[in-house]
Amino acid sequence: MSHERDHHQEGKVERAVLIAGPTASGKSALAVLVAERLGGIVINADAMQVYRDLRILTARPSAAEEARVPHRLFGHVDAADTYSVGRWLRDVAPVLEEAARRGVVPIVVGGTGLYLKALTGGLAAIPPIPASTREALRSRLADQGAGALHAELTQRDPVAAAKLSPGDGVRIVRALEVIEATGRPLSAWHRAGMPALVDPQKALKVVLSLERGKLQQRIDVRFDAMMANGALAEVQALRARRLDPLLPAMKAHGVPRLIAALKGDISLLEAVDAAKRDTRRYTKRQLTWFRNQLPDWPWRTAADAERAILKTFAAPPLDLDAWPLL
Repeated sequence: MSHERDHHQEGKVERAVLIAGPTASGKSALAVLVAERLGGIVINADAMQVYRDLRILTARPSAAEEARVPHRLFGHVDAADTYSVGRWLRDVAPVLEEAARRGVVPIVVGGTGLYLKALTGGLAAIPPIPASTREALRSRLADQGAGALHAELTQRDPVAAAKLSPGDGVRIVRALEVIEATGRPLSAWHRAGMPALVDPQKALKVVLSLERGKLQQRIDVRFDAMMANGALAEVQALRARRLDPLLPAMKAHGVPRLIAALKGDISLLEAVDAAKRDTRRYTKRQLTWFRNQLPDWPWRTAADAERAILKTFAAPPLDLDAWPLL
């Protein structure tokens, strides 16, 4: 019992499987298979699959998949809400505690890399920065150059300055704008933020890899299946709510294009083609983000990832050192 209390105070599970990957790469199927084999639970880390109004168009797990293993944080948010990474961390914490209490493996899966990065690295509790502050510093960056601003940052926040290249204008401006707006250095906000909930050294991490042509083909086939399964009616129901078009759910892939078709601005065929194109472009951005922001995550095919995960968990004690080599 005392061990469980200590565990909850730390807020970290002892072991977890984290599966990232671009849209249509097979993440959900892999997560269900692994959860079934390990007796685990599947936890959503996709910013669009949280919305209950968009089951079809966001390719949320089917009722049959959800019946095979427990699923959490899928479709639990109304489309009128603006969801955030901070809110996701608050939502996922009790789910991870549930997994720890039950002694089951949490399998966190999704294409929203920021969620996964925050899960293992925490999140700074920085308040919004006024646009005027940001614009003034960007203007100074253009006029004075990154070197001059880095020298200023060295005086005002030496901890942040030491971590940044003198030529990294974007991050230097970010550190200065936090000081200007809040009176506190970025390092202080990081210390005060939300802690990591999963120890990255005790988690099996993977980015699913798929040949580009095959990924694009899967995107097209999947969108056609969505249309056949009622995506247009789903968007029609969402449109009938007359929500702000700037809400995240209203900008989900396919929603703006299908709304345009429903309004008669474009044909349905044009809407489908454009939605597929939007999704293909988005996967390119996802892959770039994963490479840059999750540099220590191994890239594997779904089949290789499955074998590695099951092999690792089947070999006591947990052979974490072998994971990057598999």
